[in-house]
Amino acid sequence: MEHQDTRSAEALRFQVLGPVQAWRGDVPLALGSPQQQAVLVALLLSEGRPVTTDDLVDGIWGDRTPPQAVAALRTYVSRLRSVLEPNRAARKPSEVLVSMTDGYALRIPADALDSSVFEQRVAEAAAVRADGGLRPAHDTLVAALDLWRGRPLAGVPGPYAETQRGRLSERQLAVAEERCALALEIGLHADVVAELNSLSAAHPLRERLRELLMLALYRSGRQAESLGVYADTRKLLIDELGVEPGSGLSAMHARILAGDPELLAPSAAPPKAAAEPPPFVPPAQLPADVSDFSGRGKMVNELRDVLRAGSGQAVVVTSLAGIGGVGKTTLAVHVAHSLRPDFPDGQLYVDLRGAGASPADPAVVLGDFLHALGAPDAPDSLEQRAALYRSLLADKRMLILLDNARDAGQLRPLIPGVSGNAVMVTSRSRLAELPGAHLVDIEELTPDEALALFSAIVGAERVGAEPEAALQVVTSCGFLPLAVRIAAARLASRPRWSVSDLARRLADQRNRLQELQLGNLAVETTLGLGYAQLRPEEARAFRLLALVDSPDLPLAAVTALLGTSEQEAENLAEALVEANMLECFTPGRYRYHDLLRLYAQRQNAKLGDVRRQRQALLRLLDLLHATVYDALRLIEPDDLAAEPLHPAAPSDRPFADGDAARNWLRAEISVLLGAVEATIDAPLALLRPAVDVLQTMTSVIEDPTLVPRIRTVLRAAAASPAAHEDPETLAHVHYALGHIHQVASELTEAEEALTRSLGLQPADRPTALRSATANGLGITLFLAGRPAEALLPYQQAQETVRRLDSPISEARLLGNMARTYVSLDRHAEAVDAARAAVSAARASGNVPCLADTLYQLGVVLRSTGSPGEAAVHLREAHQLYRQQQHPIWEGYSLARLAACLLADGQFAAAARAAEESLSIAQEIEAAYCQGMANAALGEALLELGQPSRGLACLQEALTVFTRLGVPEAQPVQDLIASRHTEPSLPPLPPVAP
Repeated sequence: MEHQDTRSAEALRFQVLGPVQAWRGDVPLALGSPQQQAVLVALLLSEGRPVTTDDLVDGIWGDRTPPQAVAALRTYVSRLRSVLEPNRAARKPSEVLVSMTDGYALRIPADALDSSVFEQRVAEAAAVRADGGLRPAHDTLVAALDLWRGRPLAGVPGPYAETQRGRLSERQLAVAEERCALALEIGLHADVVAELNSLSAAHPLRERLRELLMLALYRSGRQAESLGVYADTRKLLIDELGVEPGSGLSAMHARILAGDPELLAPSAAPPKAAAEPPPFVPPAQLPADVSDFSGRGKMVNELRDVLRAGSGQAVVVTSLAGIGGVGKTTLAVHVAHSLRPDFPDGQLYVDLRGAGASPADPAVVLGDFLHALGAPDAPDSLEQRAALYRSLLADKRMLILLDNARDAGQLRPLIPGVSGNAVMVTSRSRLAELPGAHLVDIEELTPDEALALFSAIVGAERVGAEPEAALQVVTSCGFLPLAVRIAAARLASRPRWSVSDLARRLADQRNRLQELQLGNLAVETTLGLGYAQLRPEEARAFRLLALVDSPDLPLAAVTALLGTSEQEAENLAEALVEANMLECFTPGRYRYHDLLRLYAQRQNAKLGDVRRQRQALLRLLDLLHATVYDALRLIEPDDLAAEPLHPAAPSDRPFADGDAARNWLRAEISVLLGAVEATIDAPLALLRPAVDVLQTMTSVIEDPTLVPRIRTVLRAAAASPAAHEDPETLAHVHYALGHIHQVASELTEAEEALTRSLGLQPADRPTALRSATANGLGITLFLAGRPAEALLPYQQAQETVRRLDSPISEARLLGNMARTYVSLDRHAEAVDAARAAVSAARASGNVPCLADTLYQLGVVLRSTGSPGEAAVHLREAHQLYRQQQHPIWEGYSLARLAACLLADGQFAAAARAAEESLSIAQEIEAAYCQGMANAALGEALLELGQPSRGLACLQEALTVFTRLGVPEAQPVQDLIASRHTEPSLPPLPPVAP
C-alpha cells in the first residue's frame, strides 16, 4: 500500500476486522454482493500488491468456478470502481482500483485499512517493550485490540476469505494473549482474570492462556481456583490428546504449590537464561534438499510457523497428506532443512515405507533413533524403547521427520512426550485419527509453480522460446511435481526435442502415463502403489467413478455408478478420499486428479469388464434423465416434452422450484455431458437414454458457451452405427442438433438437421417431437429471412399441437406466426395472433410461455407502428426472463426495448437498455443479440451527439449480422452510409423478401 501520514475528511477507510465495511469520510459505502466483497477483501489484504485474475477467481469460487467467472469478476471490479471513485470521469483510468498486467491492485494509504493499523500498533508495542516501557506497550496493544468489531470478514464467501479469516482470528488471539501477559507484568492481575477465563473457555487446549490464568488467580488471592485450573486442564489434555501438560504449565503448578515468592511480585526483568544442555552430538539425518525446489512459498511459511510454535504447548505434530507424486517428501525435507536453526538439538529422519508391502516396524525405528540419541543399549520391548525415547527428548528441541507413514498406529510410539520437539509426518492417507495433529493436504502445483520447476530443469531459455507448449506440458502432467520432473528430465536429456515435441506426445491421453516415465521413475508406478492398498470394493469404486469425464461428481451420481445405497456409496468415496485416490473439496462432491483418472481408466481397460461398466453408465443415465425431465417440468410447465426413447423411473429428488432446477442444471452440466460422451459409441440400449438426456437438456439450456461441446457430442451421436440402426433415435438426434445450431445462430446447419429429423418421423403420427421439430424449422426459416417459407412448418406444428390438445404450445406458435405475418406485411393478422397468444398464456398461468408471448407481442407492435405499447410488454417480458434466470432472453428483450425507445424518441433510455443488453450478450457470447444491441446502441448514440462511438457500434453490428448472414445487416449498412462517406464494407448481396 502507499503510505501517507494524513487523510482528508473525505478519504476512504476500510474495515476487515469484523464485517467488511468502507466509508468515505463518515459516509458508509454500499459494497455490493458477498462475491463483490470477496474481490475487495483479496485486494485489501494484498496491501497494494497486484493480484492476478486467476488468483481472484480461485479465491472467490475455488473449485466451483462458474463458466463466466472472469466476466463476473470484471463486473465486480467495475462496480467497485464506481463505489470507490463515484466522480471519476468516463474513460479516465481508476486511481484507486488500478488494472495491472493480468490483474488488479488497490492503491490506498496504509492507515486506511484497520488490519494494517492493527499490525502497526502491535509492532509499536513490541518496540516500546524492548526499550523497557511495559505500561506504554500494554496500552498500545489495548488500542490495537480495540480496532476489532467481531468475526473478521464476516459473511464474505470463498476459500481465500476463509483462509484469511482463520489467520486474522489466530492473530487476534495471539495479541490478546500477549496483552494479558503484559497486564500481569505491570500488576493488573485482577483486571485480566475475566478476559483470561473467556479466552481459555474458547480455546481450552491453549496451555499458555491457562498458565496466565493460573498466575492471575494466584496473584488475586485465589490459590485454590488457580490449582483447579491446572487440574481441569490436565484432565482435558489427557482425555482429548492423551498427553500431560507442557513444561510451562507444569512449572507454574509446581511454583504455586511451593509458594514461590517470585510469583507474588510482578517483575519486568527478562526471564532467566535456560541452563545449557549437556553436550552431545546432535543428529542430522535429513536427506539432501533438492536444488531446484520451486513454488509452495505460502505453504512453506505456514509449515514453518506451525512447527516453530511448539514452545509451551503440546508436541506439535504436522501431517502432510496427498497422492503419490505430489511432492510430500520433497516439501517436508525442504521445510525441515530451513528449520534446522530452530531445532538446535538435531533432526531425526526415517522412511516408514507405508506405501509398500513391508512397512517399517516402529520398534526397529526406535532402536535406530535411540542409537542416534546416544543411548548405549536399546531395551527389548516396544513400550520400553518408546519410554526411553521420550525421556531422552524431554529436555531437547528436535525435529523428527517421519516420512511415508502407513497409519496412526505405526506413528504413535514415535511421537515425543513433551513440548519443544516437533514432528512432521508424510503419508498418502489423511491421518485424522492422530491426536492433535495439524493436518495439511498437499495439492498439485499452481501453473506458475509447475512452469518454474519445469524451467529449472529444462532451462529458462528453452522454455521461454515456447511458453505455450511448456504450459501444455505441465497441464498434461496435471501440475503433479513428479510428473513435471519426469517430463522435464526427459526433455533435458534429449536436446534435439523441442518443447512442442514433448507437448504433442503428452497430448494423447491414451499413452500419457507411458510417456511419464524415466529410468526407475514412473508416475504410473507411483500411483499404482496407492491403488494396491485399496480394498477390493474400494478399487472397484475407484475404477467405476472414472467412467465419466467430469470435473467432479455429486454423491447422487456416485451412488448410481456404484449401484449401492447412498450411505455405502458415500463410505466408499470417503475411504478413497482418505487414501488420497479421490478429492473432496466440497461436501458431497468428489473428483479425481487428472492423472489418477487416466490411471483408473487404464485399469478399466485392462480389466475389460465391459458389461459391468455399461450397467453402471445405464444407472447413471437413468438417474440423470429422470432428474433433467423433472427440471424441465418445473422450468417449462405444461409444455409438450418430446417422447422419451428409453422409459426412466421418476426422480426421487424433487426440486423445490424452478430456480432450484435451473441451479442444478448449471451445476451438473459437466456430469450430464460427461455421461453422454461416455456412451456415444455404445450399443443402442445405452445410446437411447443418452440421447434422451441430451435432448431434454438442450431444450432447457440455451447457453451459447456450451454449444461447441454439445454440438460435438450430437454430431458423434448422429454418426454412430447404433443411431443409424434406429430411425426414431436418429430423428431425436437431428432435432436436438438442429436446436443447438439455432441457439448458435448457425441457421443453414439448423435447417438441414431439422429437415432431416422431420423426414425420419412418420407424417401421420402426431407427436410432441414432430410439433417441436416443425416449429423449430419455422423459426429457423424466419430468422434466415424467409418468412413465406416459414408459414408451412408453423402450420404443420399448429395442426399437430391441436391434435395433442396443448394450448401452451399453440400459444407459443401463435407468437411465432405473428412475427412471420409482420414480415409478410399482414399486420392485422400479426397483431391479432400475438394478442391471442398472450391471452392464452395469461389464462394458463404458465410464466415461461407468458414471457415468450409478451416478447413476441412487443416485437409485433414495434414493427406495426406502436412502439409505446410495445415497450410496456417488452419490459414485462424482461422482468419475467430475469426471474427465470434466462440471460439470453433478457438480452433479446432489452435490445428490442431499446429499439422501441428509439422509435419513441427516448434516446438516453434506449442507450441504457442497449448497453445492458450488450453486456449480457458479451458475457454469454450470444452473437445475434450482440448485433441487435450494438445496432440499437449505435443509433441511440448518433442521436445523442456521439457520432464516433455510435458509428463504431454500428460497424460492430454490421460485422456480426454479415457473418451470420441475416437480413438485419442491410438497414444497419444503410444507416452507416447515411452518416459516413466511406463505408467500411462492400455492398451486401440482395436479401430474399
